[in-house]
Amino acid sequence: MNSTLSKARERERVRNAACDAPTRAVQEPLHLQLYSFLDDRERVVRARQLLAAIGECATQHVGGEAPSPPVGTGTPPSAVVMLLAAGSVHACCNALMRLHTCWPGVPAIALSHDVDEAGLAQLLAHGAFDFVNLSGADSEINLRLKRALGLLPCVAAPRAEPGSAEPLLAILQAHLIGNSPEFVKLLRRVPAMAASEASMLLLGETGTGKEACAQAIHYMSPRARGPWVAINCAAIPAELVEDELFGHVRGAYTHALEARHGLVHEAEGGTLFLDEIDSMPLAAQCKLLRFLQDKQYRVVGSSTLHTADVRVVAASNRDLRQAATSGLFRADLFYRLNVLSLALPPLRERRDDIPALTMHFMAAANREAGRRVSGITPGALQRLLDHPWPGNVRELKHALQRAVLLAQGQNLQAGDIELDDAPPPANDPMSFREAKARAVEAFERQYLEQMLALSEGNISRAAKAAQKNRRAFFELLRRHAIDAANYRGR
Repeated sequence: MNSTLSKARERERVRNAACDAPTRAVQEPLHLQLYSFLDDRERVVRARQLLAAIGECATQHVGGEAPSPPVGTGTPPSAVVMLLAAGSVHACCNALMRLHTCWPGVPAIALSHDVDEAGLAQLLAHGAFDFVNLSGADSEINLRLKRALGLLPCVAAPRAEPGSAEPLLAILQAHLIGNSPEFVKLLRRVPAMAASEASMLLLGETGTGKEACAQAIHYMSPRARGPWVAINCAAIPAELVEDELFGHVRGAYTHALEARHGLVHEAEGGTLFLDEIDSMPLAAQCKLLRFLQDKQYRVVGSSTLHTADVRVVAASNRDLRQAATSGLFRADLFYRLNVLSLALPPLRERRDDIPALTMHFMAAANREAGRRVSGITPGALQRLLDHPWPGNVRELKHALQRAVLLAQGQNLQAGDIELDDAPPPANDPMSFREAKARAVEAFERQYLEQMLALSEGNISRAAKAAQKNRRAFFELLRRHAIDAANYRGR
């Protein structure tokens, strides 16, 4: 067990070291091609200045309503940026089709002004890799362009000293993708929270981006140059939690052949992120509470007090207030952690962000797999918009990684996208009986999983809560291929 934990800790250190490294250097200078569909000189000049800060930029004016702009000739650039407005969406779509024929694999980014959602959907369907709104601040646009070009591979890369909120917000939005009003409103609270030294609690369903948010908070804070140490509390055996957090001295227990520092010591001067804090045993919660109160702790097997300068950020996908009320989580620890809190919304409540997330994850999947899937059809995008996304942003990312890897053409089709518990796209409507059967099946599975989660995988307790015979409940689990063991120890 100790060797398993050591390997897990080593993987965590390697990942932290990778995130702690500077942004990767570009071996060759970027050659950017700007195609302007606008006659607005002021916006064209601004766009050129923004691109010139990233790489060499050539500009060509193609006109607002050119039926077939002269794109795709000459040596391929590193990327193409198309500056357009609502009236030039059609011309830009024509240009995108020609671009992908002449320069396959060259990413195209739409730098838009007053283009509505329908226009953006058309641009994505015709192969735009990403889009950036020209109405934002220069710092925000610069970072979004870098993100679209793959120059921001890790949330840890942007190192910014605390200052005004806008540059910090731009850094945050470069990694927590989304433009929906509620999501942006939530992000605007983060810079002030990052500047604080208080403990923080992040809440939200699985896959909503809690760790990415915590990591961004660390690198926007005064502790940005200190270590970022993350641990999943559910992955640590109950009897080893205190050892993992605070370390031990030699001879502390039978197999303690040498002293070892804990995660608190490793996070000195930085941030300690405790994911799935609700999985921490009550005894270990007591020790963590004492540390949060006075920043002092004792190594296992020692009576000496040690002091650590560490900020703790915790996360959970459960309602910790309810857990504290029911006695499953220490109420005093909840209030100590809940000095600052942020609830990340599920993806189904921010569907307007799905197109931007889609292009971001497609770009990343293309880079990782060496593919050239440059666009997505309207039918495929609609399939993503209609899915309930119980796994949230993480599920969307994995679905797009799979789709890009298996896609047969340059554009993702609806049939390329495999979604869990979702019927394949069909041209003919389902019969009432078939639709009812699928709805009942989906309800049963969701209800069973909810009961198991509440009972922590105990089938007898889950059956009793559902007011069903245990054998009948077990048969439902077998029919839906649900393993109760996956819900134990959460």
